[in-house]
Amino acid sequence: MKTLLAMSAILPGLFVMQAVYAQEVAAPSGGYSIGFGGTRISAKDAARAAPRLPDGKPDLSGPWVRGGVNNNFEEDAGMKPGELATYLQPWAKKLMDSRRAQDEPYTACLPMAPPPAVHPYPWRIVQSYTWRGMTHIFIMHENGDAGAHRQIFMDGRKHPEPEELLPTWFGHSIGRWDGDTLIVDTIGYNGKNWYDQKGVPYTDQLHTIERYSRPNYGTLIDNITIEDPGAFTRPINLKLTATHVRPDIELSEFICLENNQYGIAGGFRPGTGIGNEPLK
Repeated sequence: MKTLLAMSAILPGLFVMQAVYAQEVAAPSGGYSIGFGGTRISAKDAARAAPRLPDGKPDLSGPWVRGGVNNNFEEDAGMKPGELATYLQPWAKKLMDSRRAQDEPYTACLPMAPPPAVHPYPWRIVQSYTWRGMTHIFIMHENGDAGAHRQIFMDGRKHPEPEELLPTWFGHSIGRWDGDTLIVDTIGYNGKNWYDQKGVPYTDQLHTIERYSRPNYGTLIDNITIEDPGAFTRPINLKLTATHVRPDIELSEFICLENNQYGIAGGFRPGTGIGNEPLK
């Protein structure tokens, strides 16, 4: 989520991350990249018709960039300054104001926040089939998932009963098609992360409904409804857009285990703010 957490010191092999916010960097041919300048497809390709799967449904495969909130929920969601506070219950607003960016759970290698959180690095949708049809959709990020991935069940199952639901970081997601729109319904979040670096909280009552559509080859739209009666005063509706990058751009490996304090060698100590300054 985040201001890159002094990644250049933590992962010397990926020191090019310093350039992500400062400038767009071109990817070497066939190589990895977390910059965007040389990774986007051309405008002509972006305007092409969206590809289709053998069953006629839109192919949502990545890789993609953006399409979610990152450092600042309010800003990334296109809200006006102060607008997000009107959605927060008083206790949630007070908790957010008391939080410090350097204490964000992400700094201890915990997973990223629920949808619509998306890191500023490539991410990929993988659609899994058997002879019976699509069974799963997996969403993987270049970093930020602490080695985990999100799975969406497409086999027609329902959510578990409340007494059988195991709260998790990414929740329990079930998907279905409504024409050319993929609808993903998720409950069962554990409420233990922050929505952004500002500390926007959520609870285990969180319920998200995402509506993915691909109007052309280069664009993926997520119309998402966020409901959390534990933290919000009313639902939040957002429209977020992801951009396709060149198909030859692959996700880099990123390994970060909970509380392994991966950055100490580079002078970064989680929870202290030392070494956690935004890269210029």
